[in-house]
Amino acid sequence: MDDQNKKNGYDDFFNPEEPKRSDDTNEMNEGTKEPAREQEPKPSYYYSYGPTVNEPSQSIASGNGYARTDGYDREPQQPPLSYPPQLRPVPPAGGNAKNAFQVREKKGPSFKSMFLSFMAGVLVVGGLMYAADTRNWFTSGNTVATQSEGSGAGSGTTASSGGSGGGATVAARPDNLAQLFKQASPAVVKIETYAKVRTNNGGNSLFNDPFFRQFFGDNYPGTQAPSEEQGGDMQQSGIGTGFFFEADGHILTNQHVVGQADEIRVTVQGYDKPFKAKLLGSSYDLDLAVLKIEGDKDFPTLSLGSSDDISIGDWVVAIGNPYGFDHTITAGVLSAKERPIDIPDQQGERNYKHLLQTDASINPGNSGGPLLNTKGEVIGINTAVSSQAQGIGFAIPTSTITEVLESLKNNTEVPKEAAPFIGAELYDMTDEFAKQLGLEKAEGSLVKSVYYNSPAYLAGLTQFDVIVGVEGKKMSTSAALIEDIKSRKVGEQVEFNIIRQGKEMNLKVEIGDKNVFGLQ
Repeated sequence: MDDQNKKNGYDDFFNPEEPKRSDDTNEMNEGTKEPAREQEPKPSYYYSYGPTVNEPSQSIASGNGYARTDGYDREPQQPPLSYPPQLRPVPPAGGNAKNAFQVREKKGPSFKSMFLSFMAGVLVVGGLMYAADTRNWFTSGNTVATQSEGSGAGSGTTASSGGSGGGATVAARPDNLAQLFKQASPAVVKIETYAKVRTNNGGNSLFNDPFFRQFFGDNYPGTQAPSEEQGGDMQQSGIGTGFFFEADGHILTNQHVVGQADEIRVTVQGYDKPFKAKLLGSSYDLDLAVLKIEGDKDFPTLSLGSSDDISIGDWVVAIGNPYGFDHTITAGVLSAKERPIDIPDQQGERNYKHLLQTDASINPGNSGGPLLNTKGEVIGINTAVSSQAQGIGFAIPTSTITEVLESLKNNTEVPKEAAPFIGAELYDMTDEFAKQLGLEKAEGSLVKSVYYNSPAYLAGLTQFDVIVGVEGKKMSTSAALIEDIKSRKVGEQVEFNIIRQGKEMNLKVEIGDKNVFGLQ
């Protein structure tokens, strides 16, 4: 009877709204045990997300994307009403559902319930994380201490580890940079330099020809630089930074910022017009300069701290005018100390020593600006940056600045830093030199000449001596020997190990000052 009902479409009669179901596997039809007809795959379709309408879709009657194509998917026929349909029970769970009424599938969870579950999870996890943090569930034996703003150096957060034994204190990123900038920024100034411009049509101009000028004279238009009364005679030549270190208007900056300027203008926060500054004193070797402006009231100042007290890894802050962007603050750490670098320029080569290295961003226009510690004290003047790298900037330490500051203010000669030397010209030994001197090895430094009345001369060092060591330490090259001499203190007695005419001997030399001796 069931088979007859299927054949006549009684199942379709009781489910008129559902599409005609088709077999989705090549199984034996239950009840009749007749083999299912072969099924041909219906072309599959690709889908994409979006507001597109009228997209093709798979038949909901076929679970695997296939539909019958042999004519059996035809419109249901109306059965005779005189033939009563046979109702069948729903098969038990796990049974074959093909012969049962189709039941509407249970809907998934609603968006509201999913959102509420998500928020509940967030609250639970957040609460556990807060409890673990406050009660130190996962930091047994460690303590976390927060340093209040203004309670000491750094005014930041420190974490102390190591339990009862004390342990190291690691400084976190300071949280007072905004306050530091607010306090220090008014004392930082923008420095603009101007140079006179000649309008003489070039060096090969006819107006510069002596024969031509016999007839027209030197006052012919285009042959002289315009006077200040004519206006437009000054052209901006550079931008830099400086800061007040005394309230009466004394400004500290780099010498290379103002060295070639005919006029210096200083812009101060809170003033509408820039001030004209006077250059009091400068040092090319140290790249330092002091300016002075006159005002009606005291200017805000920055105090000079100690660059010796700051440690590598401590936080530092730079304030300046990079590329003309006024009062830009950048932060980083102190990367290294005692860095020597050489920078050539139009006047020669600047030989910097003892520089502080930092990864705080420094760009053209930052020169002369302060490098601050987290107390707001100046520990250096931003001076140079590596153009072939990122995060490699240099600052002149305050240990150098404080030694010459009074000389710069009073425009007196700046005492030069002691330059240890012995007063001998040295060459690296070669096989040819060693052969001529009767030596087995080409090691050490050959003395080419000795300056008269120099420390080496007074100690008895002579030409063709070979210096092979210092204080018993072997020196294979002249470069190693020179570095050792430079590391000594002026006046120090040093024993040199030498070979003279094939015999080993020791010679004591007192280290002298190259500046005092008059050598460059």
